[in-house]
Amino acid sequence: MVKLTIVGRVSDGLPLAQGPRYMIEDYNKFLFYKQQAELILKEISKGALAHSKMTIHIDHHSFNHLVDNGIIFITLCDSSYPRKLAFHYLQDLQKEFEKFDNRLVEKITRPYSFVKFDSIIRNIRRLYINTRTQANLSKLNANRKQDVDIVTKHISEILERRNIGSSICDSSNCVLNMELPTPGGVHKFSTLVYHLLISHHQPNKA
Repeated sequence: MVKLTIVGRVSDGLPLAQGPRYMIEDYNKFLFYKQQAELILKEISKGALAHSKMTIHIDHHSFNHLVDNGIIFITLCDSSYPRKLAFHYLQDLQKEFEKFDNRLVEKITRPYSFVKFDSIIRNIRRLYINTRTQANLSKLNANRKQDVDIVTKHISEILERRNIGSSICDSSNCVLNMELPTPGGVHKFSTLVYHLLISHHQPNKA
């Protein structure tokens, strides 16, 4: 089942719209998944996740996202939900979003304030609740090879890479500010980053 949907902007990672909450889990779990979706949105905005289509596993769920024309469409589904249908769902959202004026979208400054798209998410999602409808079965059976080019990762990989980057930035400002006027400077910079990465992975001594 499609449990969570967020539409955001690539340029600044701002979440623009969201679908209604469809989760059996308690509200705290819903907030957790929403925070993870917003983190993915920010990582895409920073260029850390460069693929336009991607599946990210988390617990017994999967985030699927589609990036098109500067807009990110993210959905959270049960791991058992067909990935192909999830991307058809995202593509349907993308087609509807294209109907809006880009200038209107660019003017949005507050998170989740593009509320007129919330109802569109709700209506499209209803079409994907039952995976056994004739329309959905046709989508599943068509172009069976279409699924293979979608990159798959686990959320832990993204968090680890993000934490390493934060650790390097926090450990030494000179990593960000060091000038590299000579080949020797490049060597020193590479050595510094290497030692910071090594120290990050060393276990704490008792």
